Amino acid sequence: MIIAALQWTTFLTMSFLFYMDLLYMRFAVFFCTFFIILFLYCSSKVRAYHRCRMRWCPSSSLHLLRCVRFRSCTRRGRTTLPLSIRTIWAYMRLLVQSLYFSSLTDSDVVFDSVFEPVFWTVDYVTRWFGAVFVCLVVILTSSILAIAYLILLPTVFSTYSLPWIAWHVCYGHWNLVMIVFHYYKATKTSPGYPPTEKNDSPFVAVCKKCIIPKPARTHHCGICNRCILKMDHHCPWLNNCVGHLNHRYFFSFCVALSIGCVYCSVSGRNLFLDAYNAIERFKHLDVEKSGVPVTGMGVLIGLLPPGQTNYQTPAPPYTFKDKMVHKSIIYMWVLTSTVAVALGSLTLWHAVLISRGETSIEKHVNSKETKRMAKRGRVYRNPFNYGRLNNWKIFLGVEKTSHWLTRVLLPSGHPPPGDGLKWDAFPVKKDLIPV
Repeated sequence: MIIAALQWTTFLTMSFLFYMDLLYMRFAVFFCTFFIILFLYCSSKVRAYHRCRMRWCPSSSLHLLRCVRFRSCTRRGRTTLPLSIRTIWAYMRLLVQSLYFSSLTDSDVVFDSVFEPVFWTVDYVTRWFGAVFVCLVVILTSSILAIAYLILLPTVFSTYSLPWIAWHVCYGHWNLVMIVFHYYKATKTSPGYPPTEKNDSPFVAVCKKCIIPKPARTHHCGICNRCILKMDHHCPWLNNCVGHLNHRYFFSFCVALSIGCVYCSVSGRNLFLDAYNAIERFKHLDVEKSGVPVTGMGVLIGLLPPGQTNYQTPAPPYTFKDKMVHKSIIYMWVLTSTVAVALGSLTLWHAVLISRGETSIEKHVNSKETKRMAKRGRVYRNPFNYGRLNNWKIFLGVEKTSHWLTRVLLPSGHPPPGDGLKWDAFPVKKDLIPV
């Protein structure tokens, strides 16, 4: 009965584990091995017990001594399990220890292991909602453009002088072209991937997810499920990773959009105040009754009905179109001011990182390395920091003086210098690009 029950339990367990995902195959092997060992061990114990009972003993006391001796031998470790079973048992113990022990285990590894389901859920949701974020950017930007062309531009033409009209038209359209061009390129340009075939490119590690060599400054993106060259971060507003090939497009888009929001917020401040005051004024007119007091002869000649002392004057016209215009101006000013503060802060942070020659991921890595080397009494240097000016030249692709105009102030689709696979570490302190 016991052996049959154990066999049936093992069969059900194996059937259930057959359908488990490959992600949990390690745990499946562990539980399968555990039940097999348990089954074989119990079977041997039951067989030994039956042999002990069936063996002829001259007296009951001798039989009792033999059973006690069998149990004491088992407790002292002198088990009757064969060598093959003990080998499997040792392998199972090693497997259990490998699930939670490693010479490189630290708090970060434990944190990543515990929160792996949370990270997987966030990556999955971000991957599927990336198109929604892109549509949201397009809709919000289009709404601001509609307000600018339908409300702000006619106001500029009717109130400003000719030089100011030329300034607003030229600058506004230049800013719009920079925003649209760099956002499109940042969204559609591949961030750069390491080669999957065998090659002679140097690498510093092997990706545990992709199982391919990782060059320097390459990191794995859980949302894209690929390794990215010089990865900075995964941007949900682009639905794309920011890497070696599109990092400049992303930063230029942030700069252009931040400047555009500041421009709309500053130039539309007076319109915002007028619209807000108009809405508040007409809101109070609905509550308060306006009128002119009538006294003296006016009462005698019957200008007012009996019991009324004020003559009700008609409220000034406030149409639905006026209300929508005022609310649109308030919406534009609030949205552009908020984006200017939030995106402007992010842009300044990325500018600091570019000046240091590091990405968002490398910022955390370099901070940990700095603390680790400080404990040993040593100073850590970023091997990819070529100096502030050279960092900007390399990032923007400036190779001669005219490139500051053609590649920085105007839309340009030039690729970044280098292939993202090889990087010069600890360069000599000199002007790499004599501009």
